[in-house]
Amino acid sequence: MLLGCIGDDFTGSSDLANMLARSGMKTIQYCGVPNGPADPSVEAGVVALKSRTIPVADAVRQSLEAVDWLLEQGTRQIYFKYCSTFDSTPEGNIGPVIDALMERLGAEQTVVCPAFPATGRTVYQGHLFVNDRLLNESGMEHHPLTPMRDADIRRWLAPQTDGAVGHVSAQVVREGAAAISDALDRAAAEGKTRIVVDTVSDEDLYRIGTAVRGMKLVTGGSGLGLGRGGKFP
Repeated sequence: MLLGCIGDDFTGSSDLANMLARSGMKTIQYCGVPNGPADPSVEAGVVALKSRTIPVADAVRQSLEAVDWLLEQGTRQIYFKYCSTFDSTPEGNIGPVIDALMERLGAEQTVVCPAFPATGRTVYQGHLFVNDRLLNESGMEHHPLTPMRDADIRRWLAPQTDGAVGHVSAQVVREGAAAISDALDRAAAEGKTRIVVDTVSDEDLYRIGTAVRGMKLVTGGSGLGLGRGGKFP
């Protein structure tokens, strides 16, 4: 297995699996953590959980069970998938799961990329848009379980995580994968380990996907699968 994915819901996991399959990777979606080994021909495994709105401790536990199974399959990179509207509360579950996965993997840095431009979800200046509306003006502010009252993903993530949150701008992303990698290195030197990356187009997803090839953990919406799919030696 080349890419091991953990999804916080079933439908978004299906979207991600579709992205990866379209990129040419042999992809299997699992409903929950499997009891046995994956078929050795599987290149991308997607473990679909229902962890988006359950208690934080349960979301962390289930995600760690999933990552342990994926590591047993020999996966080279872990991909934590959450909703493209970054559904969470100030307590979690996105931040705590990222923290737990980074600790388990020994990952020094990861990207935060919820954007899915094909469905109107973009990130610019660290703010998440739904079509032409800021997230907190899109109707998501009225969500009964995870009301999103701030479109600044940096500000929304910060209280959820133990790590410092950084940002890579759209201008840098447009310059290409090498520029993104350099920006990530600069952020790391400043102690910033959870990096929100602006994404306004599919081309940006491809650039980001190339730039993060060497990361132990990437996080994002299912759209990032467009950029990650197939980019393995």
